[in-house]
Order: sequence, then structure tokens, then C-alpha cells
Amino acid sequence: MYPEKLEMLINGRWCQGGDGQSQPLLNPATEEVLAEVPLASAADLDEAINASAEGFRIWRNTTPVARQGIMEKAARLIEGQVDDISRTLTMEMGKPLAQAKIELDFVVAVTRWYAEEGKRAYGRIVPAQVPGVRQMVMKEPVGPACAFVAWNFPGSNVIRKVAGALGAGCSMLIKPSEETPGTAVAIARCFQDAGLPPGVLNVVFGVPDEVSRHVLGSRIPRKMSFTGSIPVGKHLQKLAADTLKRCTMELGGHSPVIVFDDADVEKAIDVSAGFKFRNAGQVCISPTRFFVQDKAYNSFVEGFTERAKALKVGNGLEDGIDMGPLIDARRIPIMEDFVSDARNHGGNVTTGGERIGNQGFFYAPTVLSDVPDAAKIMIEEPFGPVAPITQFTSFDEVVERANSLPFGLSSYVFTSDGGKAAKIEDALETGLVGVNHPMVSLPETPFGGVNESGYGSEGGIEGLDAFLRSKFVTEVGV
Repeated sequence: MYPEKLEMLINGRWCQGGDGQSQPLLNPATEEVLAEVPLASAADLDEAINASAEGFRIWRNTTPVARQGIMEKAARLIEGQVDDISRTLTMEMGKPLAQAKIELDFVVAVTRWYAEEGKRAYGRIVPAQVPGVRQMVMKEPVGPACAFVAWNFPGSNVIRKVAGALGAGCSMLIKPSEETPGTAVAIARCFQDAGLPPGVLNVVFGVPDEVSRHVLGSRIPRKMSFTGSIPVGKHLQKLAADTLKRCTMELGGHSPVIVFDDADVEKAIDVSAGFKFRNAGQVCISPTRFFVQDKAYNSFVEGFTERAKALKVGNGLEDGIDMGPLIDARRIPIMEDFVSDARNHGGNVTTGGERIGNQGFFYAPTVLSDVPDAAKIMIEEPFGPVAPITQFTSFDEVVERANSLPFGLSSYVFTSDGGKAAKIEDALETGLVGVNHPMVSLPETPFGGVNESGYGSEGGIEGLDAFLRSKFVTEVGV
């Protein structure tokens, strides 16, 4: 049974949509209807926007120490409900329960990080050029913030924005995905139960374009943060421009994986295969273009294929499941098209390449070898469990191919040569680089891309600074 009651949070009050509109929430593993998602009316959105303005007034005047206490209590409440919230996450999104629990652990860690870091939003004293003058740079919260987030990480996508905003002293109006609403609701309940004042956190659902146009059309939100696709991100940025809102854009990627001949090939296979099929490949930083140097190529393809074949696919609530379903039915023909196109370009399917069963949105872990750069999957982000592998010869060649797309979120390199690692770290045009391991997303480190993968960072001190602005104050005669 789905454990969460789906409601919106507006001005400290849990409610349904004012017009009584809703849409069904489906379990992607079983296709059963789990619940009805309430949809906000225009009046609901106005109330939430106005509440965020009043919530900001209260929260910015709450001391950082007091804010830390409430956020720490929220972290403890989430920690105590990890099992229940993880079950909610798995039922609405599909990922294995073990992966859901890891995500909820991350939610707790991020909440604690920003609770503490909010006490260190330091300004500075600037030495004056003349006697008797004092010059100060002060950090202050930017104002009420709004956020729109994708479905693939229902917990971590939400908490990066909520905790960053609250740690900085901002209020937050957030619209989680209607495909994965329950996780956000459960997290918000913990914050409310921790003593968060009304209006500081507001959670709404609705028709995405209608909600974004309404919220971004208001002058009250001064900051917008978005996690999602590049086309939607560009659309939201244009809407935000009319009122000159500050933006953080965490958009899609197409992450290259570069395996040099001198790498520990078995380690590269184990690490990259596990990371590739996590979340059924529905991860913005998922490894998606595999470039393997000549001497290592055949052994890498063989080993990677065996790892993919060994994965157990099924309902994430069942024991021993390695990979769950895609989020919905529309993703299956997209995967099929990628595979068909790769074949037409001369690529080979070494395993997978087909839907699994006729109930639930399952697609087999798929490995493609000898995929040319002209194939669609080497150009467009697959966002699914399909791994294309190709061969390269030289350092300069692979750098040029890796940097050939307009994306720049993450990249991964496997080598035992420290000099080569340093050289390629500098050459790759991505916001995140992992060498011999994939851990590029931590509470204390910046997370974000360059080029069309977005701008700004979540995580680390950069994620706090995204919700702060600088004010220069100069005094004389006081």
C-alpha cells in the first residue's frame, strides 16, 4: 500500500487543490494507480507566492543558530523515517529500495550540511583608502525563492534546493514532479513537524507550464532554481528573465567515460557498469558515451556486457533487484529508437536491446559496441539503460570527441598515470570530473555543469552562495 497522503503545503496548511483537480499517480513497475496528485489552481498559486513573501520576512529575521536547530530537527525526523519514505520513493519512481535508502541518507546529509553552513554566511571588512572610513561587504538572503525539479531523484533534487534556500535564510516555493510527489511531501512534513514557520516552505503541484508561468510571472520570487531537461530549462530561463530573477540551472548532460590502456580495466568495468545502470540510467550524470582505448577495448566490451547480463531487473520492492523500470511508457520507444539507430549506423547489440515483459516499464540493460559518433545515442542524452561503447587511439582524439557536444555536466576517466589524469582534467569541458571513481555529487562539494548543461552550482558553499547576495556598506563619522 502506498504510504503517503498526497497534499500540497501552502502557508503552513496541508490542502488539496482549490478547484478539486487531480491526476493519477502510477507505479512504473506495476502500472497500478497509487494515489491522486492534487493540482493547484491559480488562486492556490497566488496564496503560495504571497505566503512565501511573508515566510521570507519571518525566516530572514530568524537567527542562523535558530534556523540550524529547526533544520537539524528536520534531518533527525527524516532519518527516523528513512524506511517509510524510501518505500514511497520506490513505489512512485521504481528504483530498488536499497538505492532509495541511499538517496534518503543523502537527503539527511544535505539538510545537516546547510543547517551548519548557514551559520557561516560570512561577509568581510575591506580596508579603506582614507582614514575614518569603514567598508563592509554583507551577505544577505536574496529573497523568496522558487524551484522546479525533475522526477529522477525525488529526494535529492528537492533537498538540494530546499536546504540551500533555508540555510541561506530564504523561503522556498517548490514544485516537485507530479510523477514522484510523495517523497517531496514526506520530506516537507518533516520540516513542518520540526517547527518551520508557516510560509517558509510551500509545496505545490499542477500543470507544469501553467505553474511555472504563474510563479515566474510574479515579482515576489527573486530566485529560481531548476533541475531538468535543457529545452525546459531554456524555456524557464526566458520566463525568469522578464523579472530578472537570479537562476541556477542544473540541466542535462551526456557524460563521456574515457578508459585509457593503462587503466585497471576490471575496476573500470565494475565502477562504470554499476554507475551506468543505477536508476535505470535515468541520471543526469550517468556515464553515457564510453570511449575505450585500442588495447583495452575488447576486454572492456566483453566484461561490461557480462556485468549487464548479470543484473536482475524487476520491482524495486523485491529482494535482490539491481535495476527497476523506466519512469513511464513513453521512455520505452525512445530506447528502442536509440538501439535501432545505432544498429543502422553499424553498431552491435552485445546484450539487451528490448523491453522486458508486458507489465511495467522495464527495458533490458543494453550494451552497444562499435557505435560511431554519428549515431543518435552519441549525440542525444539517452537517459536510460543503454550504454554505447566506441574505440579511440590517441589522447588528443578522445578529448576532441568528448568535447564535441554542447553539453558539459560530468565526465569520467580511468587511468593509472597521474600526469595524464591532470592533463585530461584540465582539457575536459565539464563541471564535474571523476578520475577512477564516480563520486562527483556530495553535500560538501559543488554540483553543476557548464555550456548547455547549465550554470550555477548546488552543493558545497557554492550552493549556499546561490541564495545569497552581496551588499556593500561604507560608513564615515559613525
